[in-house]
Amino acid sequence: MGSPGLWPALLLPQVLLLLLALLHVLPSQGFPGSGDSPLEDDGVWYSHSLYKDTPWCSPIKVKYGDVYCRAPPGGYYKTALGTRCDIRCRKGYELHGSSQLICQSNKRWSDKVICKQKRCPTLTMPVNGGFKCVDGAYFNSRCEYYCSPGYTLKGERTVTCMDNKAWSGRPASCVDMEPPRIKCPSVKERIAEPNKLTVRVSWETPEGRDTADGILTDVILKGLPPGSNFPEGDHKIEYTVYDRAENKGTCKFRVKVRVRRCGKLNAPENGYMKCSSDGDNYGATCEFSCIGGYELQGSPARVCQSNLAWSGTEPSCAAMNVNVGVRTAAALLDQFYEKRRLLIVSTPTARNLLYRLQLGMLQAVASNSSLLLQHGSSG
Repeated sequence: MGSPGLWPALLLPQVLLLLLALLHVLPSQGFPGSGDSPLEDDGVWYSHSLYKDTPWCSPIKVKYGDVYCRAPPGGYYKTALGTRCDIRCRKGYELHGSSQLICQSNKRWSDKVICKQKRCPTLTMPVNGGFKCVDGAYFNSRCEYYCSPGYTLKGERTVTCMDNKAWSGRPASCVDMEPPRIKCPSVKERIAEPNKLTVRVSWETPEGRDTADGILTDVILKGLPPGSNFPEGDHKIEYTVYDRAENKGTCKFRVKVRVRRCGKLNAPENGYMKCSSDGDNYGATCEFSCIGGYELQGSPARVCQSNLAWSGTEPSCAAMNVNVGVRTAAALLDQFYEKRRLLIVSTPTARNLLYRLQLGMLQAVASNSSLLLQHGSSG
């Protein structure tokens, strides 16, 4: 008998040859396309012999989808006759075809399937606006709304196509919310002309402008219209215009009229004053007179000048004084006639008692002028 240690060395080559023969006969991995891992048990040999004459289908590959197959009872190969495969599309895609396929005896699957990208309904173009999208209306596409000049977006500006084939927000709209524009004229201060208290002021009626559809109502005026005679003071003018969406545009300005004045004059004591226009404005004239028995001293009339100073000197009314120390009857009569004229002019009514008394005295003196002259000579 040989040594016991020689037996393993003699048997090792024979064992290796036997294992190589078995590996050559048995399949080392699953059927191509089945997705199975290599089987390392005795069932592999059994299954292969069982499906030796069984029809096989091609491996299923679905783009953007996943395949889950179940082999017939007792089998390991998932593309053999009778295999059932469930098809599921990934998020954002939907299945076109049967959700379950069966490997048939004609070596074909029971249906053809495809996973198509989901698509949302086409967006409605907003009136007076539009939208632009990235990747059309497919899943995960983003669309952004915009409006024409003069319109404001109402709603969500950006929407996204979701997995349920609906947009993430409601359709937006474009609304005219911008008021029309109107620019008022610039009217500076106006000064009244001499002897006048008003100024005629004119300007061009402003026009409104709408950045949306350009349709405007008539311009509405509040205040005196252009071309009017504006009196002294501050005058508020307002123009208003509306667009078709009833947005309002308004502009305002003021017309200031100034009257140059010299300051009020007063009637002299024992006298009267009569003025034109407003009595103290540039160009106004004031005339002065005295009551009966008084004669005017100073300027009988004064005018408000451009330098806002009155012309002439301040008038006064002094009591009449008849000078009898004259040498001729003619000079005395001239004096009497002048006094009487002043008396008549200065006294507006004959009912004045003093007026009648002074007038009677003057007439008596005038009728006896020679007597006065003699009395004056003897004196």
